[in-house]
Amino acid sequence: MTIDIRADDPRSPAIAPLLALHLAELRGVMTPEFAFALDADELAAPGIAFFSAWREGVLVGMAALKRLDDDAGEVKSMRATPPARGTGVGRALIRHVVAAARAAGHRRLHLETGTADTHAAAVGLYHSEGFVDGDAFADYAPSPHNRFMVLHL
Repeated sequence: MTIDIRADDPRSPAIAPLLALHLAELRGVMTPEFAFALDADELAAPGIAFFSAWREGVLVGMAALKRLDDDAGEVKSMRATPPARGTGVGRALIRHVVAAARAAGHRRLHLETGTADTHAAAVGLYHSEGFVDGDAFADYAPSPHNRFMVLHL
């Protein structure tokens, strides 16, 4: 089945349940000082491109690309819906974000994720798409609760 990925508004009512689930699950495994997920208004800010993924008219995922500077971007809010996990949605989204970063002229694409077991599948996906472990970037500080990755474009 084809996955349709499109630019979208993170404040859309269609996105709200998935974003709420994403934020609730992250808050369940991360303490606030180490959780950096953005809410809908933050994802709608200038410098952030938000994408939604759809399969046969049903929302199956979301992701965003945040501009850090002329050379670098950051993956934000990568998430597949629970029924869509393991069906290729995450891979389609990360490839879309990588393509958008390249089109924006970025030379590096960073991401921050957690170290809890719930993040293992995402980390495996990122590694399989060429991301490598890296240092903290932007305003992040190293911690045992956060993992930093980078893809050189």
